Amino acid sequence: MDALITSALGLLLAAIAVALVARRLHLPYTVGLVLAGAALAMAHVHTGIALTHEVVYSLILPPLLFEAAINIHWHELRQDAVPVLVLSIIGTLIAAATVGAGMAWGLGWPLQAAALFGALIAATDPVAVIAMFKDNNLTGRLRLLVEAESLFNDGVAAVLFTLVLAWAQAGGGAPQSAASVALNLGWTVAGGILVGLATAALVLGLAGRTTDHLVESTLTTVASYGAFLLAEHMGCSGVLATVAAGLVIGNLGILAETDASRITPHGRQFMLALWEFIAFIANSLVFLLIGLAVGGMRLSQPGMLGLLAVIALVLASRALTVYPLCLCFARSRWAMPMPMQHVLWWGGLRGALGLALALSLPPALPWRDSILTATFAVVIFSVVGQGLTMPPLLRGLKLPPRR
Repeated sequence: MDALITSALGLLLAAIAVALVARRLHLPYTVGLVLAGAALAMAHVHTGIALTHEVVYSLILPPLLFEAAINIHWHELRQDAVPVLVLSIIGTLIAAATVGAGMAWGLGWPLQAAALFGALIAATDPVAVIAMFKDNNLTGRLRLLVEAESLFNDGVAAVLFTLVLAWAQAGGGAPQSAASVALNLGWTVAGGILVGLATAALVLGLAGRTTDHLVESTLTTVASYGAFLLAEHMGCSGVLATVAAGLVIGNLGILAETDASRITPHGRQFMLALWEFIAFIANSLVFLLIGLAVGGMRLSQPGMLGLLAVIALVLASRALTVYPLCLCFARSRWAMPMPMQHVLWWGGLRGALGLALALSLPPALPWRDSILTATFAVVIFSVVGQGLTMPPLLRGLKLPPRR
């Protein structure tokens, strides 16, 4: 226990140092964390904490999802619900199919491995871009579209990955019956949402019985992890459960007007600051651990040229997701200007969820190492390459500070 606490404190001190240096050098914080983690690994510094599926999926992902969800206003989301759902559902399927087909017929991967990689890498995770939006004072519709699409996209990709993994482990034989797939999909999605709604209702009910802001905040912490773990235990989507719980608690409690909220005014202010802090800690740990893992890993198949091809394929799949789907709304009230589409495309970063899904693959699964290598390559390019170029892109597109 002492070693674990010491390791965690060491990582937090490293994160503080990176934050100070990154601000002075005008470097995106998340990029600095990954580079610092890689430098520590290359210097053979042993932190005592490794990047595993359990760490990412059970410890880090729930608070990140919950913090993002509680900050989304329902009335703003409702205005752009149609494009958000189209991008997150149809877009995820397009991206997964494009990457899977390219890996199978372009790079010669087995169909099962290609489909698994396509499903897990379809999950966007624009945490770094959202942080840059804050630094550049960009709010409003652009940030809502990126953040909301990411939240629902994560849920869709996680469900799709579960279905593809079950098919791959069965040997890629004849698919299940339509009724069986529909039943499994329905329980995964609807069950996750129902767990999240029930958790939110319980938390808001208990919060209405106290005026202690510390108790209220503790209830939201229990909700973020409780909804996720309960849903996973019941065989449904923990991602969707946490997002649903966060949206309800955020809009009926934390972001609600005084008369409508079940949470005290002091509690609402305290929670916003608390969850911003929790998200900062979670982001700091996950990006440092990503850097540590990349700096210490040995490159396996598909090799450097193959990895460049994988990155290009993922970028192309995102382009096929954003531009054609946005074109469908060109003559509607949901029309998105071309500069906004460029940001949606380049801001489709891959991160925590994709890594967690890749790390969850069974060790005995063929091509697991290749899938892990490709996933790390895409995530590193996303965080470092796209992260460093996003501020110049925002300046070049001349997006107004608020829209």
